[in-house]
Amino acid sequence: MSPVPNRVHRTVDEHLTAIEREYDVAVVLAVARGSHAWGAASPDSDYDVGFVFVPTDLRRYAHLERPPETIVADRGEFEYQGWDVRTFARLLADSNEGAIDMLRSPIRYRLAYDPADLVDYLERTYNPIDLYHTWRGIATNNYRKYVSHHLVRTDDEIFPIVEADADAYTVETEDGTTTVPTDDDRFSETQTKPTVKRNLTICRAAMFTYYLLETGERGAHELPALDFETFLTEQAPAVFDADRIDRARGLLERKRAGEGDVTVGDAVGREFAHPPRAIDPDVHARAGPDTERLDDFIDELIEAVR
Repeated sequence: MSPVPNRVHRTVDEHLTAIEREYDVAVVLAVARGSHAWGAASPDSDYDVGFVFVPTDLRRYAHLERPPETIVADRGEFEYQGWDVRTFARLLADSNEGAIDMLRSPIRYRLAYDPADLVDYLERTYNPIDLYHTWRGIATNNYRKYVSHHLVRTDDEIFPIVEADADAYTVETEDGTTTVPTDDDRFSETQTKPTVKRNLTICRAAMFTYYLLETGERGAHELPALDFETFLTEQAPAVFDADRIDRARGLLERKRAGEGDVTVGDAVGREFAHPPRAIDPDVHARAGPDTERLDDFIDELIEAVR
């Protein structure tokens, strides 16, 4: 993974200080998100920054006008998304993929609190079925929106085309398939650009989904490494064949080389991009993190900036 230039660290620190002043909060943790966090950034990639904040005056939680739960700021090539500490705690309790990955990010811009113990706890207690459905949703939704050839209805609903002839389309629905006559004026045929970047997003999410499913059925529920190259090298061979791994690595290398917006067609495959909708909760569901234990960690986050 390429290091983030010093000028980026300085700029992020300046932006965070400005956000703290504007919203009267203290940033306890700020990290890289997106392609920089999982090792897919190209030289022209923007910088996505996630952060956790605490109101400077905790009494604001009891006021009629409470502090913000989220803060979003756009600073050109820098985009910021922050969660207040209560929202962050709720997301961790729900085994939210974004919150867990924020703690695991290798690029840290602010670190008033060392999250090592919290990361270790979450990796042992997260609910696998929640992450499974999150990653499955990322794969299927991105495939439907960006890769599949589809019909668009007048209400903007998208229907991927499975087959087509002169008289009708067979399209995918949430419940299976249905037929749409070619002369139905409510529908128009279109196709979005299936780029390297979109295919890589689908590929990564689908591989994580299948990996969690397979390792869970073996009794482990091993969390995929956040860095995608590390995952492909160290974990993927236990579940995927060499061809699938090589195809994923090819997309990753092209994205790093600045070819993210190059159109490449369907490089993942419809079937692979649609992991099973239903999995056995007796095998893949756990209670998730204990709320009282999370409260202890949240107390430590708060104390770190008081």
